[in-house]
Amino acid sequence: MSDQIKHECGLALVRLLKPLDYYQKKYGSCFYGLQKVNLLLQKQRNRGQDGAGLATIKLDIEPGKKYISRKRSNSSNYLQALFEGVMHHFDHLSDEQLNDGKWLKANMPYMGELLLGHLRYGTHGDNTIETVHPFIRENNWISRNLVLAGNFNMTNVEELFDKLVSLGQYPKIKSDTITVLEKIGHFLDEEVQQLFNWYKPEGYSQQEINPLIFKNLDVCSVLNKASKKFDGGYVIAGMIGHGDAFVLRDPNGIRPAFYYQNDEVVAMASERPALQTAFEVGAEEIRELKPGNALIIKYHGEVKEELCIEPGEKKSCTFERIYFSRGNDVDIYRERKNLGRELAPHVLKSINKDMENTVFSFIPNTSETAFLGLMEAIHDDLNHEKTQWLLQEKDHLSSEQIRTILAVKPRMEKLVVKDDKMRTFIANDKVRGKMISHVYDVTYGIVKPGVDTLVVLDDSVVRGATLRDSIIHILSTLHPKKIIVLSSAPQIRYPDCYGIDMSQLDKFVAFRAMVDLLHDNNKEELLEETLEKCLAQQHLPSNKMKNYLTELYDCFSYEEISRKIGQMLKPIGYDVEVEIIFQTLEGLHRSCPHHTGDWYFSGNYPTPGGVKVVNTAFINFMQHNDVRAY
Repeated sequence: MSDQIKHECGLALVRLLKPLDYYQKKYGSCFYGLQKVNLLLQKQRNRGQDGAGLATIKLDIEPGKKYISRKRSNSSNYLQALFEGVMHHFDHLSDEQLNDGKWLKANMPYMGELLLGHLRYGTHGDNTIETVHPFIRENNWISRNLVLAGNFNMTNVEELFDKLVSLGQYPKIKSDTITVLEKIGHFLDEEVQQLFNWYKPEGYSQQEINPLIFKNLDVCSVLNKASKKFDGGYVIAGMIGHGDAFVLRDPNGIRPAFYYQNDEVVAMASERPALQTAFEVGAEEIRELKPGNALIIKYHGEVKEELCIEPGEKKSCTFERIYFSRGNDVDIYRERKNLGRELAPHVLKSINKDMENTVFSFIPNTSETAFLGLMEAIHDDLNHEKTQWLLQEKDHLSSEQIRTILAVKPRMEKLVVKDDKMRTFIANDKVRGKMISHVYDVTYGIVKPGVDTLVVLDDSVVRGATLRDSIIHILSTLHPKKIIVLSSAPQIRYPDCYGIDMSQLDKFVAFRAMVDLLHDNNKEELLEETLEKCLAQQHLPSNKMKNYLTELYDCFSYEEISRKIGQMLKPIGYDVEVEIIFQTLEGLHRSCPHHTGDWYFSGNYPTPGGVKVVNTAFINFMQHNDVRAY
């Protein structure tokens, strides 16, 4: 991908259903749980950039013993540093101690049956250790301790924060993570107190009430009450001090969540292949957590998936399929190939099916699978053409002519090579920009100058600057007749507010192209008219707002905006035509039929908060406010 956009946070939850000694006897290690969490995080590392954290809880620990342990790292090698920090506690132990599960649980940290890991890719804010999950809400009552980590963004943090204040709380930070932690913590406190008040008049002592609270604590009820005002895309994982655990998914299924269960372990991760690799199982053994549902694991080992929030229309994020999630998931692999296949008719028309003078390539590394699908479709079309030629001329063709026809094939080359070791420490933006243009190298001597057309496939085109200044710039040095850029994703037109940090409209090349077209066609007044409409609805509740930005895009055809983007991507100093062909929305939905969350392409937001964000983003653009829209 040429434009680096923020990834999504990754989660890993493991609940051991057997004593530690069981795993020592069967798998040769009491560290089975830590090993699995480590592997789950390693296999989701593409989801983490800023840091990683781990928390564990020991079950059935007597008072006075530490039962919650946490370690976090925001170093450059955060995962290695995290687990080296954890395992450092065991360096001095003898083999006998390392193989004694009961002794380890009684005497050493991180030897709990419940483990929660997190990979942070922060969408905003400082990269400090305090921002790395998991977060802990502490209390002397064991059942009121809450450990939380998540993959989420809330669009209505201000509203949630104000609600906490109205409940009498005094949150120390106004952030969605702290707000969610305190919101769930408030209703957890309330549920525990209600159970205590229920059993106290029955004559139970306070110590006798604790096990009754553990048994009867209704985690689903806590999550239902806490999430009533949540507006966003989220998967929230939590552990309660006495041993209950949960994973809650948003009602539109925007963010992904999968889990695996057998008689030894329950495990959850943000991506299915991570679980397949960690536990060596097939895709059919992994379950997807349904939208609005919570995976609830009780302290005594009971596991159930419960409906906690009334589900809406499923709008799973399509960017997970295009780019974020690892491509070794069988469904994602097929979908990415289909995205490439969908582009084939458009590019064949553009090059007039000239295979002799066209070179096909891709921008490494994540667009490779879509490129395979593109080339399969082009081969299929070419084979169809060959069949027609042979059938029409079968009585007049010599063996040599038949061999010549059969030898025609697309010219596939690895033209673009990413220099992963390229780094620049120059502070001056203009000089640094020139250095960044050399992050990619090209393969020389393949392209016929002034004759060949270059077709390069990218996952998506967000800002366009890196594509123009790096890839198109360096391809232009080969002096092709024309450069065609294919995007396996449609035009990114609208902000995201559910996890990806894409909330400023002027960062989108499609938006800038639309604005330029308004100026080119003397329609600038439409921008001011749209601003007035957006300002007029600022006081309305989110569910009463309208996305007026769609009306501006409707002034021009999809092709007109693509042509304008092509002009904008033409590198300075090179007289080469640049054309860009975007995936269509229809092609996207045919390729990913079960993941229809396309708001950044279509403007159709799954929650009211999304419309509020696009409204704010347009006001910010018009008023030159260089800030996030949520």
